[in-house]
Amino acid sequence: MATSLLFLLFGATLGAWTARIPAIKEQLRLDDPRLSIALLAFAVGCIIGMAAVGRLVDRFGSRRVMVPAALAEGLLLIPTAYVPTLVGLSLALVLFGLVHGTLNIAMNANAIEVQRAYGRPIMSSFHAVYSIGGFIGAAAGGVFAWAGLGVGVTFISIGAAAVLLALWATSWARPPQPVLVDVPRTPSTEAGPGRLLRSRPLLFLGVLAMCALVGEGAAADWSAVYLHDNLATSPGFAAAGYAAFAIMMTAGRLLGDRLTARFGPVNLVRASGALAAVGLGAALLISDPVAGVIGFGCLGAGISCIAPQIFTAAGNRDPARSGQALALVVSMGYAGFLLGPVLIGSARTVVGLPTALAIPVVLALFVAVSAVALRQPATLPRPGPVSPVTTGI
Repeated sequence: MATSLLFLLFGATLGAWTARIPAIKEQLRLDDPRLSIALLAFAVGCIIGMAAVGRLVDRFGSRRVMVPAALAEGLLLIPTAYVPTLVGLSLALVLFGLVHGTLNIAMNANAIEVQRAYGRPIMSSFHAVYSIGGFIGAAAGGVFAWAGLGVGVTFISIGAAAVLLALWATSWARPPQPVLVDVPRTPSTEAGPGRLLRSRPLLFLGVLAMCALVGEGAAADWSAVYLHDNLATSPGFAAAGYAAFAIMMTAGRLLGDRLTARFGPVNLVRASGALAAVGLGAALLISDPVAGVIGFGCLGAGISCIAPQIFTAAGNRDPARSGQALALVVSMGYAGFLLGPVLIGSARTVVGLPTALAIPVVLALFVAVSAVALRQPATLPRPGPVSPVTTGI
């Protein structure tokens, strides 16, 4: 329960922030280049938080890191609404991004611990809760904007709700039951954490996460532009592309655990990558508005289960250092989310947007072909007795 609440909180705060970006831009009278500086500050904070927290998670435990980070997440959202200058906004966003990235790694590490204790796939469900939280936060931000309420009122309300969720999670969070772990003794595990993080299998998992999240970034930044500019749809219809993507991603994650249990992570990721690639690729070839919406829906359904399976595989490489492994893989994935839209935008100026959107198609195919990298070591952690209270779910 505690982990689910934090995934909900994580999505809701980010969704609320995203929904009020236009109001903040207007409030501070920022043009697009200056707004990009502020958004980059948030991204830098996230990357620093994700990169730095791995050792803390492994040393103190995910529970002791994620709960304070969740409290800070709700509190540090609020100052972003009250800073009067671009410099102040950038500093506030660095701090907000720092705790956001910290919470990202800590709660994913805790989710892997809970899944390991349960002895069955549940990781996709946590990510589905994150998607639902993002929708709730964005919808709440939209309602506040529709009601004519300021950004400060929005963020105080959402931040207070996040703090309450974090406090509620504290009452549920308990250390997971001890797990009997048999980790194969390989050069990467014998040589310590530095060797682990330089291991080729872990780095390759990071590459796969990067490839998958390029598609998510592409849908967020370019789906509406493609439908409106290239297929001549109305702004309202153009928004349906990302809506289809988000809905199908959430639905895919809600089904992901059952599919993982039935087909295994390798087969699921292989089929998911193929669905994303074929769905979006066919839509780009057809060049029809309805096909475009369906194509982005297929992209969302396809990549919905990929990141949870990659994160699980990374966390299980060495359960004693899962925080550091996740820090590397999630950071690489987040880099794909940030850089993917930039890459597509650059390619757009040369070959046009429809051809540039073939980039996530090719990367999804690469993930499908490389899904065997998610195969778990021959010796896996053995779960101990499970209790809903002691596992913290």
